[in-house]
Amino acid sequence: MKNHSTSILKKYAFCLMLTVSSIGFAQTPYPNKPIKLIVPFPPGGLIDNVARLITPALSSDLGQAIVVENKPGAGGNLGAAEVAKANPDGYTLLMASPPLSISPALYKNLPYNPSNIEPIAIFGQLPNVLLVNPDSGINSVADLVKRAKESPGKMNYGSNGNGTSLNLSAEMLKSQAGVYVVHIPYRGSSLANVALVSKDIDFMFDNLPPALGLIKSGKLKALAVTSTTRNPALPQVPTMQEAGFPNFQVSAYFGIAAPKGMPADIALKLQNSIQKTVSQKEVADSLSRLGATVDFMNSSKSAEFIKADAQRWKKVVDYAKIELD
Repeated sequence: MKNHSTSILKKYAFCLMLTVSSIGFAQTPYPNKPIKLIVPFPPGGLIDNVARLITPALSSDLGQAIVVENKPGAGGNLGAAEVAKANPDGYTLLMASPPLSISPALYKNLPYNPSNIEPIAIFGQLPNVLLVNPDSGINSVADLVKRAKESPGKMNYGSNGNGTSLNLSAEMLKSQAGVYVVHIPYRGSSLANVALVSKDIDFMFDNLPPALGLIKSGKLKALAVTSTTRNPALPQVPTMQEAGFPNFQVSAYFGIAAPKGMPADIALKLQNSIQKTVSQKEVADSLSRLGATVDFMNSSKSAEFIKADAQRWKKVVDYAKIELD
């Protein structure tokens, strides 16, 4: 009888230990291990630089290391695919950027389902900028359009490749202005910049940060920025809307996204931490020096923004008849 009682007590104690252990595990606060932030582009690019700019402060606020992992390929789709298929536990995140809006319209065989990625927050935007050579005699968007209409098919523009926001920004201009100009793709915007400085091409759109030095040194001339408001880094340069194109809007955005199905409390914690991070003066000033505007959007606003952006790009992609494998 004594042995039987002892056995029951041992079983009870073991069950109690398991219960306490499971409760303790369930209450372990997020995050309790390092977080992986996938950047779907090579090191040294704009999106990678922004990721590495914000992660120290974000890591400090969350109390865990954030490891930036570059996963380039297929225009940002390989990194996005890895996140779309990851466990939605908050430990695998994606550096969100325009390919989330562009790729669904552009790629015939996308390696992931876009609905399997959900934005946590968008925290910044920066425009593209329309550039010409200062010796071109083109001093405004109206001048550029006028010259293109006078010589259909004789003008050309450069970009960093088919299907990029720089390529599609020019196609948006073509569609809205009703002009025909030839596209010359380069292996990177820096090579297209060199071609524009050398007068091998007539114009191009570029992300603002890499173009700023060339603009300020006088090697290139900025005709307009593609955001809906003027950029503080180039306050004298009008927007495309001010230049006569009321429906022209392009912003390179950046934020953080996650696999669909993340627990609401984890998503909220990440969202609040991102907002707190980009509100810090040092972080905001660093983003501003890149030519970016801090513009925080919560998860629902971010989803609306990406949806509207995707609709704009689909119209441009359909107009330009661009389709990538």
